Amino acid sequence: MEFIGTFWALVPPIVAIVLALITKETYSSLFVGILVGALLLAGFDPVNTINYLISGEIGEGDDAVAVGFIGAIGDPDNAGIFLFLIMLGILVALINAAGGSYAFGKWAAKHIKSRVGAELATFLLGVLIFIDDYFNCLTVGAVMRPVTDTHRISRAKLSYVIDATAAPICIIAPVSSWAAAVSAAASDLDSGISGIQLFISTIPFNFYSLMTIVFVIGLCILQFDYGPMAEAEMKAYCEGRSGSLGSEDAVHNERASLWDLILPIILLIVFCVIGMMYVGGFWDPESGYAGDLSGAFGNTTAAVGLPWGSVIALVLSFIYLLCRRTITFKGAMDCVVAGFRAMVPALLILTFALTLKSATSALGAAEFVAGLMQGASAGLYNFLPAIIFLVGLGLAFATGTSWGTFGILIPIVLPIFSSEPTLLTIGIAACLAGAVCGDHCSPISDTTVMASAGANVNHIEHVSTQLPYALTVATISFVLFLIAGFVQNAAICLVIGAIITIGTLLVLRRTIGHKSVEAREAYDAKAQAEA
Repeated sequence: MEFIGTFWALVPPIVAIVLALITKETYSSLFVGILVGALLLAGFDPVNTINYLISGEIGEGDDAVAVGFIGAIGDPDNAGIFLFLIMLGILVALINAAGGSYAFGKWAAKHIKSRVGAELATFLLGVLIFIDDYFNCLTVGAVMRPVTDTHRISRAKLSYVIDATAAPICIIAPVSSWAAAVSAAASDLDSGISGIQLFISTIPFNFYSLMTIVFVIGLCILQFDYGPMAEAEMKAYCEGRSGSLGSEDAVHNERASLWDLILPIILLIVFCVIGMMYVGGFWDPESGYAGDLSGAFGNTTAAVGLPWGSVIALVLSFIYLLCRRTITFKGAMDCVVAGFRAMVPALLILTFALTLKSATSALGAAEFVAGLMQGASAGLYNFLPAIIFLVGLGLAFATGTSWGTFGILIPIVLPIFSSEPTLLTIGIAACLAGAVCGDHCSPISDTTVMASAGANVNHIEHVSTQLPYALTVATISFVLFLIAGFVQNAAICLVIGAIITIGTLLVLRRTIGHKSVEAREAYDAKAQAEA
């Protein structure tokens, strides 16, 4: 137990992340990280190491933390996310088998005629599906894969756009599972305002999320890439290698129509929202949240509401497609197995990531980092938003959880700025922005895993290609939080941020990004000459 609450608590995720980036292999890297965590928890005792690796518990009573693979799989919230993943996998397989993906591909070929249009359409769909990041990643990926493939956009680029419109969008949406989590974290604290009011007040200062929107739109319009993403895009554009993990050929079905894809997706969205409202007590007179939409979202459990809605949407989609005779009953039942099989890689990675996360939590990584921040607060008052952003980024990156990060940091930030309402808002925004940024970068983040699964791309390829982009926006955000600590005006900071972001993109395009532009132009010229 001598390792708990010390720097050693950060060693397991650091080991896993470094190994993953070096070896490009996910499963073994995560397992080694989990093993290191179990060794530290057990004090290097062999028997206890096996216990903490498979199933164990640290602490007592309400403070007890379940660790090991069985603890991760058996956690009700994690089990709910597993079920949601499986339901979505089955729904995607059903839509594809019925010809819905094929029909959408034909429609998209007529209406989305350029790479810019395909990337912006992916971005727009991601923004529209702001209810939950898991839901966003898998739905946008399933819908847009045929479109981006048609325009020779790599799966790595698709997964980045998906990831950039998942957590960064959810954290600035007042009605979302993320808003509910932040509201819950601040609801019992003496801040003078309600949790949801505090959350809404942080939106203009959430520089990482807002600058990510500017960055993605600019990247789509300027049509250039840099870092590992440039290589992935060249393979897709010039060689036709999108980076897909397997065959996804859409089933040709002349009976299918565009509605065979649209209606199941609408059902999924509607019933997932209803499911989250129901679980939150929107229709329960005894819950205290009857008729209160924001209150119900603040009281809901996404891990229950999302499976609740997805099961109903799946059943209704089965009935609709069978009545349309675009698929047989046997074909629909085969989709159950096919959909589950398609989600196995994501389920495995998520299991490993959640197990590593539980070991890191049991070792007290969050408390260790939070203690360092409290100790550094004196004398750095106006610099604190930028420091909080970096602490949140590092903690979320190491632990793979943004919700856990702001759950730990919000109670620390509130007392520091209790006498300064504007700095309090900026400090909480920095906490949320840092948590989302770290989550966006981390290979062991469940949202990052979902983005890989949605695009059906190698997980480490997704992480390595998007990391330079996320760090570029993180650097800009850090500068803005430095400015905000003194200026304390959201409008001025956002104008400065937009100028810096656009200027950075233009500079990158003229320097390290020009090779990707020239290579695409050379390929187009060659293809035109041969034609």
